[in-house]
Amino acid sequence: PTKAVQVQSRIKQLEKIVPIEIDEIDNSALHLKFPPCLRSGDYPVICEDVEKKYGDHTVFSGVNLTIKRGEKVAFVGKNGEGKSTLVKCIMDEIPFTGNLKVGHNVQIGYFAQNQAQMLDGELTVFETIDNVARGEVRLKINDILGAFMFGGEASDKKVKVLSGGERSRLAMIRLLLEPVNLLILDEPTNHLDIASREWIEEAVEAFDGTLLFVSHDRYFINRFATRVWELEEQRITDYPMGFARYRKIKAEQPAKKAEPEKTVKEKSLTEKPPRGNKNQQAARRQLTICEREIAQQEEALAALDARLEEAASDYEKYSALYAEKEAQEQKLTELMERWEALAAEAGE
Repeated sequence: PTKAVQVQSRIKQLEKIVPIEIDEIDNSALHLKFPPCLRSGDYPVICEDVEKKYGDHTVFSGVNLTIKRGEKVAFVGKNGEGKSTLVKCIMDEIPFTGNLKVGHNVQIGYFAQNQAQMLDGELTVFETIDNVARGEVRLKINDILGAFMFGGEASDKKVKVLSGGERSRLAMIRLLLEPVNLLILDEPTNHLDIASREWIEEAVEAFDGTLLFVSHDRYFINRFATRVWELEEQRITDYPMGFARYRKIKAEQPAKKAEPEKTVKEKSLTEKPPRGNKNQQAARRQLTICEREIAQQEEALAALDARLEEAASDYEKYSALYAEKEAQEQKLTELMERWEALAAEAGE
């Protein structure tokens, strides 16, 4: 009886409250599409004997691949293998050997984590998008920013105060408004919540150009890939098929047997000691230690990728894991730089 009296009292109180009506933002008509662009040549990207080395360390070699107009190519492989390195070669950001041709009338739209850092820090979020928006899209800038969690006062923030994840989202919006016929994406869905991913996926779905993307997002790969490039052990294998069939073929392949540890030890005992002065020998010892640390770091990153896939639907958990991944990738980069310095010191 006491509870019943309390409930009735609460009902009377609620009846006296005047509800506040909030206008809902109608996003039903908001569909992001890449602006119309010139038709590219039949082969937007042609690689002939492309090779990339850092000192004596070969990242990949013998790359002879061609992307046909309209293909959607997923570039897969373990972290640290060099997927982003090939993308940078295509973008002519780093030197390489061999021939790499970008086709006729190709207009590239490129998204990578470092692209987010190249935004003008003095512009506001709104100004960054307003500078590239054309036509009717300019009337929907606030709606677009709201869809990517830049609604309200957030649109007036200067780019320089944004976090890494916020900059990535802003760079992706900016890319979506540029006319391109070759889209190159490096981990496009990182730092995005589920709603933002859906906007990206809708835009990519409607994109009628050529797509090359690096991703660990299995849903994204499975949805869009018509061809798979796999980078493994410094070689790129071409699988002219969708991701589901690629995974089936990989599952049917026999597992590679690692060389027994005893054999490795016996082999090392029969090798001649390295020549050179004491400084070179010391550098070689440090080089071996560094290589082990790099292997351990790559294993840690692979484990993080698996955890990221599991947390894909939990934005907060995903963001925390991705921040950890960025820190681990930075550590791997530092180890690789240390490896190069030690290799040079050791004369290798």
